[in-house]
Amino acid sequence: MLPDEFPAEYILESIDTIIKTETMSPPEKKPKVILFDIGGVCVISPFQSILNYELSLGIPPGWINHSISRTAPDGFWHRLEKGQIPMDASFFEGFNRDLHDPVRWKTFYQSQQARNPSLPKEIPPVPKLDGEWLFNDMMTSARAPDPWMFPALRSLKASKSYIVAALSNTVIFPPGHEYHQPDPAKDPLRSMFDVFVSSAHVGLRKPDPKIYELALKSVDEFARANASTDRGKENGWSEGVEAGEIVFLDDIGENLKAAKKAGFQTIKVPLGRAYEAVEALEGVTGLKLAGDHPKIPIKPNYKRKDAKL
Repeated sequence: MLPDEFPAEYILESIDTIIKTETMSPPEKKPKVILFDIGGVCVISPFQSILNYELSLGIPPGWINHSISRTAPDGFWHRLEKGQIPMDASFFEGFNRDLHDPVRWKTFYQSQQARNPSLPKEIPPVPKLDGEWLFNDMMTSARAPDPWMFPALRSLKASKSYIVAALSNTVIFPPGHEYHQPDPAKDPLRSMFDVFVSSAHVGLRKPDPKIYELALKSVDEFARANASTDRGKENGWSEGVEAGEIVFLDDIGENLKAAKKAGFQTIKVPLGRAYEAVEALEGVTGLKLAGDHPKIPIKPNYKRKDAKL
């Protein structure tokens, strides 16, 4: 199927399926912590790169994410994000194998046929993908600050009214890689946060309940350690932080569901429309956080000529 044959409503529905839409939970109490995911929240979503790649090659949207998610918890992607394996040739070889499993492809394609009758009845061969190219494209696109959320993050930080923290599934770039950071604490983005929980450095990844427990423990310790500061006194940190005093922003539904189970308040960040989450965050905090970037959704780019098979 050619990219032009995907109807707009099918693409949008597929995006919701990829991200597994989860709505915002109603505020229960005034938060002390605003907890951010990174990719797809503070920076441009790697899902945007995946979607563009799929559409440019005529692949039904959602296959790559389906392939990655169905290999949990021991797929090469998941092991990389838990810091269990290095980012090397063996990883890319294994990641490519995960993307070309015929059983998973058959299951996925049949589910898409049920949703989109215009797809061919005969199941086509597993799409030939370049996993290393895709991975690097995802990492490159995710370096760019989100035009709506990043200004909000800066405004939130400047307000000094909340503990600003991050909980992100991450990877460790090896020495020699252009994105290698010898000292993660010196990363400019990380300096925006009071607390940063990185999956690849703690050996856990979302949506494992243990990483939410670790995030709660980390922000609670930060609050108590800084209770005597001006910020701590003004914001009532002497009693630490309870789960219900955390608002968590993420773009993936299963991560938000796990956060809710942990007792966190949640805000969904829609793909290409982070301004909606900024508006929700303004409602929770009572602060003016939005920047000047026009509230126009980022549309999929399926005319790319650089995508590789």
